[in-house]
Amino acid sequence: MTVEVEVSGAVNRDDDTGDEATFRYRVLLVEDEQFTRGLLTQTPTGAGIDVLACTTVTEAMGSLASFDPHVVMTDLDLGPGPSGVHLLRGVEQQAPWVGRIVLSVHASPQLGARDWGPLSGDVVYLVKPTVSSVDDLLAAIEAAVEHKVVREAGEGSDDRAVISAAHGEVLRLVAEGLSNAGIAEVRGTSVNAAEGMVQRMFLAMGIRSDRRHNARVLAVRMWQQGRVVVR
Repeated sequence: MTVEVEVSGAVNRDDDTGDEATFRYRVLLVEDEQFTRGLLTQTPTGAGIDVLACTTVTEAMGSLASFDPHVVMTDLDLGPGPSGVHLLRGVEQQAPWVGRIVLSVHASPQLGARDWGPLSGDVVYLVKPTVSSVDDLLAAIEAAVEHKVVREAGEGSDDRAVISAAHGEVLRLVAEGLSNAGIAEVRGTSVNAAEGMVQRMFLAMGIRSDRRHNARVLAVRMWQQGRVVVR
């Protein structure tokens, strides 16, 4: 996993007893996908990481004080209800000393959350396909605890398409199954304007329509595989 880090603080790795040998990071995990939640709950135990898993923002905020985590790690899309963005903002308001990590399949947060916007403080952003070991998770946890700035990883990868924020919004709508008419209604434009935006998005992603391939399907597949970066 490749990340770019700027140091803005130092971590105290001692627990309440001051014994580094028994120190364990406490991570509050918020993930609605069962397989990922189970994997992240069980795997880090041997690496000195204790994980409390939740499936909703409400459950996580209710556990914030009692679990007293060093780090909150969340997906962006948590299904119906508040998103990971709501959680990150809630944690910042109630416990600004807690590190925050986004763990998403998407290479850019704009593709993972409709309500993504500027967040104050430092948020570590991890792309799921780039996390290959517990050491990767541990590095992210330490960065979050130390309040380092970790930028999105892999933006320069040869197999990733770079698109604008406007095209990213259209791609999310296409992934939700909206037609050009539906996209026009959401964006408040004409159908012709929406069709033109969709076609320009395909071009930016390097997708060419032909009789054998469906451009919408190809675009959504790239979105699902984390092969699109918004810049």
